[in-house]
Amino acid sequence: MTAARVFVTRRLPDAWRAPLAEAGLAVDAAGADDPLTPAELRTRAAGAAALWVQLNDAVDAALLDAAGPGLRVVATYSVGTNHIDLAACRERGVVVVHTPDVLTDATADLAMALLLAAARRLPEGQRLVESGGWTGWAPTQLLGVELRGRTLGVVGLGRIGAAVARRARAFGMRIAYHQRRARPDVAAPLEADYEADLEALLARSDVLTLHAPLTPDTRHLLDARRLRLLPRGALLVNTARGPLVDEAALVDALRDGHLAGAGLDVYEEEPRVHPGLLALPHVVLAPHLGSATVDTRRAMARLCTDAIVAVLRGERPANALA
Repeated sequence: MTAARVFVTRRLPDAWRAPLAEAGLAVDAAGADDPLTPAELRTRAAGAAALWVQLNDAVDAALLDAAGPGLRVVATYSVGTNHIDLAACRERGVVVVHTPDVLTDATADLAMALLLAAARRLPEGQRLVESGGWTGWAPTQLLGVELRGRTLGVVGLGRIGAAVARRARAFGMRIAYHQRRARPDVAAPLEADYEADLEALLARSDVLTLHAPLTPDTRHLLDARRLRLLPRGALLVNTARGPLVDEAALVDALRDGHLAGAGLDVYEEEPRVHPGLLALPHVVLAPHLGSATVDTRRAMARLCTDAIVAVLRGERPANALA
């Protein structure tokens, strides 16, 4: 009897194959770091019982149909699922699993790293030193923003948003947050104020950090008008999803000095970065590193392998979405 096939769309960190092999599954893995084209995905997915995809693989009806009626599970190596047509999966009886919880601390650490780098103008300082243009200490050189006493606005006080808020509290920051419903259980230890109105949160945020999912309603959540509601000199940090922010409007707000800086790990049209962002000295740009630690990526892989094995055994794993 032919073993059920698991198609893995990208080269992954080591030590993920063993659980699949031990379960008697046949692994078909793409060996490259670069994403496959939609046509390549459809060809390679044909006949698979499981698809292990990445956040920039579009799992749509065409891919599901190309995989065929034997497809039982799609595992995404991410928390977010905006790249997956969940309704199409449900219609076909395909279970979707993701990787919650395990990347919270890694992503929160990166958000704080971006915040600190933007606040203290570290990229500008590094370029100054590397260029040979640094002539020594000067009283007015690269003056940054001190975090103590400033207000951190958190859009989405979920696991990652709360972890960033805890870190910010250690730096003496005040916390305010916005989401659909208040989270007093999470907010109370942080002494965080709930703002039911997003625009009220923007108006009081010296630093804004984004931790909302990408949905049709949150696309360009920060448009040109809302970016201008932030206080002059505010900082923006985004480790969630790039399309939450209108990048062209962000460039304008940075160019004219309304915003003092930004720390970005995600972009509106990844891997393309708006050329205006690349030209600005007071922007910290990271290549989507939120979960990029050895421990976190291993934990994400284990969640995917365990869930694939469980579904193919007829079980429903705890990290199933659809």
